[in-house]
Amino acid sequence: MEMNSLLLLLILISSLIPGIVILLLEEKQVLARNFLNLFGAIAKVVLVAWVFAGYLRGESYTFIFGLAPDLTFALHIDQLGLLFATLSSVLWLVTTIYAIGYLKGGKHQRRFFAFFSLCVTSSTGIALSGNVLTFFVFYEFLTLSTYPLVVHRGDDKAVEAGRTYLWYTIGGGTVLFLGVVGLFVLAGPIYFGQTEIIASLAPENGLQLTIVFFLMLSGLAVKAAIFPLHGWLPISMVAPAPVSALLHAVAVVKAGAFGIIRLVYDIYGVQTSEQMNLLTPLAIFAGFTIIYGSVKAFYQDDFKKRLAYSTISQLSYIALGVAITGVLSTTGAIVHLVHQGIMKITMFFAAGNVAETYGYYRISQLNGIGRRMPITMVAFTIAAFGMIGLPPVAGFVSKWYLGLGAVEAETYWVVLVLLASSALNAAYFLPIVYRAWFCEPEPSTIQPRCSGRWETEALLLIPVLLTGLFSLAAGLFAASTNSPLYFAREIADRFYLHLP
Repeated sequence: MEMNSLLLLLILISSLIPGIVILLLEEKQVLARNFLNLFGAIAKVVLVAWVFAGYLRGESYTFIFGLAPDLTFALHIDQLGLLFATLSSVLWLVTTIYAIGYLKGGKHQRRFFAFFSLCVTSSTGIALSGNVLTFFVFYEFLTLSTYPLVVHRGDDKAVEAGRTYLWYTIGGGTVLFLGVVGLFVLAGPIYFGQTEIIASLAPENGLQLTIVFFLMLSGLAVKAAIFPLHGWLPISMVAPAPVSALLHAVAVVKAGAFGIIRLVYDIYGVQTSEQMNLLTPLAIFAGFTIIYGSVKAFYQDDFKKRLAYSTISQLSYIALGVAITGVLSTTGAIVHLVHQGIMKITMFFAAGNVAETYGYYRISQLNGIGRRMPITMVAFTIAAFGMIGLPPVAGFVSKWYLGLGAVEAETYWVVLVLLASSALNAAYFLPIVYRAWFCEPEPSTIQPRCSGRWETEALLLIPVLLTGLFSLAAGLFAASTNSPLYFAREIADRFYLHLP
């Protein structure tokens, strides 16, 4: 086996093996469990960085294993998959540090960290998938590996949330499977990037391909939380903060959004998708979801639920950018895949810190919390400004390119959606910022969970500080050749390279 092929397998097993071994450990073997978690997370970051450097040097990375005639397990590196793999690996390392601090002394940590590792294996597998079959396998494995995380607390609310989560995701997976089978029947085994196959079939099989497209889109839209298939997401907020952070920033919702990008650009091709009028319904549902999620967020007093509805809204920026044809809008959609991740994980870390340190779960309880937890709330404020779209935070860059893309495509209603969404973002995030910094703290009878002179334990504080800085740096250095924006623009240029 060539070294480059082996590297792809090593990226996967860097989290798969720790997850399996952790399941075999005893609950009391804390040091061994933490070592395996951190070793696997650091190893994955190093391996992805190694592949990233090799890709920039022009090296290719492919692994193919034949399961049966016309059925292959395929891993492959392209720019889009590499961008998602980098996001997954870096944020997994940060979340691992956070989870170790958050769950210290808690129950069932062996089970939690085992499935935590399996979850990131699924996410990385989705990023590295080279064909539709491999993508589907990892996509469904993600459902199975995240369910134990959603029900981790084991109470009635958690069990009910897990049941709802399974109904939605398994239902979506079933619909996606029907689409994958239909695609195989019509076009045979499809590798990502082979858009010419669908283009050649479209003139004579337009109706069948349209049905397949919307079957696959519907299956992906469940995890992408596009209205009306979003209902599982707010209910899943009963899960611990590290799980919420992972679900919203890296794993489940990003898998759906990433799949939509693959479907439009790497399976059907943007030109064929537009010629078959497949993108207009996606644009309409995404635009509605953006406004709907923002309005629902405005009325939530529960901190994590407000963030959950914000995710529903913000994630549909990606789908909307995909549905508007043009290099600029595609750039905005792809870069928001990264920007939304680092901003939203910051927010969930902050919400988790407040809840774990002071026991505050509602926004109405946050008066003066910025004075008690300045580092946590500075990071949250940066991320909130980014979500609103204020420069120089990462979210401004995403919205700017989406707006430019809408003007370029002459879809001016999208500009109105973006403006309305930004106004609503301000309406439900700025009151949190105001309460945190400008309201007098209310008396608390709770003994804060602190570590020495810091506002909370170091393992909870360091991750939110890092991701808050990432959110700011991604905006400040967007013009750099090493920024997410730079790679997003290169990916978008590739999608439109051969179009007339």
